[in-house]
Amino acid sequence: MILVVDDDNAVRLSLKLLLGRNGYEAALASCPDEAMEIVRGTRPDLVLLDMNFSRATSGDEGLTLLKQIKIFHPDVPVILMTAWGSIPLAVKGIHAGAFDFITKPWDNKMLLHRISTALELNQESVAAESGFDRSFIIGKSPALLNVLDTIERIANTDASVLIMGENGTGKELIAEAIHRNSRRRAHQMVKVNLGGISRSLFESEMFGHKKGAFTGAVADREGRFAVADKGTVFLDEIGELDLNSQVKLLRVLQEQTFEMLGDSTPRKVDVRVICATNANLAKMVAERTFREDLFYRINLITVVLPPLRERVDDIPLLVDHLISQFCANQDRMKPEVSEEAMEYLKTLPYPGNIRELKNLVSRTLLVTDKPRLTDMDFKSQYVETPTSGNIISSDKKLNDVERSSIESALSKSGGNVSRAAALLGISRQSLYRRMEKYRITL
Repeated sequence: MILVVDDDNAVRLSLKLLLGRNGYEAALASCPDEAMEIVRGTRPDLVLLDMNFSRATSGDEGLTLLKQIKIFHPDVPVILMTAWGSIPLAVKGIHAGAFDFITKPWDNKMLLHRISTALELNQESVAAESGFDRSFIIGKSPALLNVLDTIERIANTDASVLIMGENGTGKELIAEAIHRNSRRRAHQMVKVNLGGISRSLFESEMFGHKKGAFTGAVADREGRFAVADKGTVFLDEIGELDLNSQVKLLRVLQEQTFEMLGDSTPRKVDVRVICATNANLAKMVAERTFREDLFYRINLITVVLPPLRERVDDIPLLVDHLISQFCANQDRMKPEVSEEAMEYLKTLPYPGNIRELKNLVSRTLLVTDKPRLTDMDFKSQYVETPTSGNIISSDKKLNDVERSSIESALSKSGGNVSRAAALLGISRQSLYRRMEKYRITL
């Protein structure tokens, strides 16, 4: 939320409209007393603060209010605004703790750029202070922040994590964030796309092989788990794994040991496992195409990434980042994006999520070198993507399958919790926690 403090009603409404069109929520205050009432009750992300609230033009009123705001929220960036701009006044404001200083009337593009810069730099600063690095993840929507709050809490543990979400939502980035902020960050994160490994090569790729183990094995080869020892292994597209390979993977996860092809000596490995999928694993468990015990082994913590259509507030930030990235790589001037163009981009369904947005932005930049991109520029390059229908189920459906699996295991074991936990591939303590969650009694 951005707090706008100005005694001019036209200025307040103009800023609210500008901010709203660009994905920001605005709160308005017409005087210092109203501003402090808001500041005492909530923490704004940024403050746009007028310097004068009477006939005076010295800026002292604004500087006083700035100091009061900083008492309550010292880390909140404040951008000062005045129609009576001067270098000495700007210096006084910066010394008092302001982030930036602009004069009225302002240029909308310039103001939005300074707001974006202030928020981004402050976000990086807060992340550095908390020790959690999320600087490479673009977005500020509540849906994304909820995910980041979760992974911040579990990053420094060894808990297995299952990241679920549609294609293009950034599952690999979330896995990287977990690894970068874990105590294993000094060691490797090994990424494996299980959908790209054939069944016949699974053991060789994952566990390695000895020379002569099979035709074509001309030398010893380390597997992915050995390379990831003391670090993290990221298993993408785990829903593509066949049942036979699932059994072999489960053994490694349960016993933390594996055998190279052509070698019968068990090898110990210490890895954290993060998995990702766009498949409905709960449904696959019910259909017996995905092992129930493996499902419980990999999803001690489940993170569900929101699709881009539920993160509309993040689209302006993503577009700005993608354009900056593209222009830096192509060594060209960064174009402005019109308000109409940004509104159009917010209306698209994005079945391909961030990957689809990136492709649209790149195509548009490739075919035009105009200094200002309009909605027609993006419309001419937009290609509607057919949906696959392969969208994960809601948490409710996932919980229904989990509850059903627990009840089934308890039934098979005659109510013996230890045997039921063994059937599910989880500890007694984990089973008790899940029984309490779903209010299952014996």
